[in-house]
Amino acid sequence: MRRLVAFALALTFFFSLGALSWQAVGETEAGRVNSPTSSASSSAESSLDTSKVDTSSPAAVTPQGAPTLKLNAKGAILMDPQTGKVLWEQNAHFKGYPASMTKLMTMVVAMDAVASGQVSLDDPVRTSERAESFGGAEVFLAEGEVFPLEKLLIAIAVASANDASVAVAEHIAGSEEAFVELMNKKAKELGLKNTHFTNCHGLHDPNHYTTPYDMALIARYALKYPKILEWTSIKRYTFRQDPLTILDTTNKMLYWYPGTDGFKTGYTEAAGLNLVSTVEREGLRLIAVVMGVETPRGHFTESMKLYNWAFRQWKWHKIYNPGETVAEIGVDKGRIERIPVVASSKVGAVVPRVGKQEDRITTRLELPGFIRAPVKEGQKLGEVVVLEDGQEINRVDLLASQAVSRATLKQEIQRVIRAVFTFHP
Repeated sequence: MRRLVAFALALTFFFSLGALSWQAVGETEAGRVNSPTSSASSSAESSLDTSKVDTSSPAAVTPQGAPTLKLNAKGAILMDPQTGKVLWEQNAHFKGYPASMTKLMTMVVAMDAVASGQVSLDDPVRTSERAESFGGAEVFLAEGEVFPLEKLLIAIAVASANDASVAVAEHIAGSEEAFVELMNKKAKELGLKNTHFTNCHGLHDPNHYTTPYDMALIARYALKYPKILEWTSIKRYTFRQDPLTILDTTNKMLYWYPGTDGFKTGYTEAAGLNLVSTVEREGLRLIAVVMGVETPRGHFTESMKLYNWAFRQWKWHKIYNPGETVAEIGVDKGRIERIPVVASSKVGAVVPRVGKQEDRITTRLELPGFIRAPVKEGQKLGEVVVLEDGQEINRVDLLASQAVSRATLKQEIQRVIRAVFTFHP
């Protein structure tokens, strides 16, 4: 009986390793065809030039007395997305291959195009012969097959689809090469000093690289778009009915670690296991990146180890919730004379759990005395500035809580009469 139990356990272990290997291969270079960039073997990892790495970035602000943390990763970082402050780092400027973490930048560039009105999420996207040729992680697009842009972006977010990435790139920029130019332009805009893209999917190229710090900055910008969080938090998605194609997320932290709602895994033999992720608990949102992990599923377990450590050290000090009234402002020549001004997003700061650190956080309102009608609902009227020890660490927009049209002539006359005859002792 004991031998049977031992045999069953051995089989379970064997098949779990097999499943893990299959999952990892899903984001490798398998099936790569007609790539615009040169291919290289796994030995190309040694060809990555690490002599020109810009290591200038804010120093980590780990709380005094916090226990030492060491991850089994070539590089890792923990960032506060509200301020961009580095809360912890381990070789944060390690220059490595992002693999499919690349697709987070692909989604960012796509959403920039949507925000600018260049494209719509409802746009029909036709699959080219070239897009169809990309294998590895894919949704088996056929040449001429048409899907809405948003559906292809979901395929990228959930299943890390290489073919969908190329189809999206071609739709937005005309070619993958032109789209990659937009990716590198965005990297420059975000101040990424150690990142260069050669494709939109992350299949291996020796000139396609990034660092944990740079990837965290991409993730911080990605949070600007709620759609990206919506897509990268999907666990299972029915992509098409005929043939039935159901996509399962590559990010197992969505199952294993409560509060996880983004972003992307990445794996090639040269890159190792990578993960850029975000977690929110009790109002505290954090971004973590681990790169070059070599143990099976280690990009998940090392990230969870980092988050466990972080939530024991830090907490969110709330000042205002999104949509909460911060002040009132006068409206000149409006149908109503005053309206509430609300925070566009949460206002507060990440503070250490030890000690009364909240006392170091203050705010300052930058708001005019009045605004002239008409006023649109959601119109930016000012900002609330968050300060730590008197130094600015963040700004949040203040918005009009409601629309205000211009006052009628009758209202204006009544106000003048009231002002004239109001007694002021």
